[in-house]
Amino acid sequence: MATFVLLHGAGDDSRSWRDVIPLLEAAGHEVVAPDLPVADPSAGLDAYTQAAVDAIGAREGVVLVAQSLSGFVAPLVAARVPVARIVLVNAMVPKPGETAGEWWTATDQNAARRAYDVEEGRDPDAPFDEVRTFLHDVPAERLAALAGEPEPPGQSDAPFADTWPLDAWPDVPTTAIVGAKDRCFPAAFQRRVLQERLGITPDEIDSGHVPSLSRPRELADLLLGYL
Repeated sequence: MATFVLLHGAGDDSRSWRDVIPLLEAAGHEVVAPDLPVADPSAGLDAYTQAAVDAIGAREGVVLVAQSLSGFVAPLVAARVPVARIVLVNAMVPKPGETAGEWWTATDQNAARRAYDVEEGRDPDAPFDEVRTFLHDVPAERLAALAGEPEPPGQSDAPFADTWPLDAWPDVPTTAIVGAKDRCFPAAFQRRVLQERLGITPDEIDSGHVPSLSRPRELADLLLGYL
């Protein structure tokens, strides 16, 4: 039995993993999905890391799965507790000395996003829309269920101001999954950043930015395949 620790992205909570958790548990594995302190204006990267470490407790050799902003958090967790593998899911990949706020310009994310919008026939200057950008491939029934729930907690600026403190990525096997239809971090952009910063070639899933909601079965199968 493995233990999967699932870290959600910015402005979200553990509910984003709700469709993946039972699939991993049905395969005989333990799942830990902590809520990170995203709405706390005083909570920076260290607080996010500590929330994950506290949730892991005495467990060893966990599979640490990081969505989006949690790409900044997962390696910090791996520097504190024994981790068998890091799996990045449409994740931000930091480099030493960089803040999450600087990451966008350093990686040229905006140009990549705009180019992908143009390629796909979307207006790159259209006002931000959460469904258009993040949830466009989530099934209608799931979107309807989300609409009937309390809003996610929102996101403070605090973790985006913190310098990523490690000198290098931890010596932990690392795998990445990129969404072929991710409109925020286009797949080609992610492949470039992953190669430049970690020297790895990712696996691909036919999804947008949040495959845990749009392609939970396919995502769970990929995660199980890394064991």
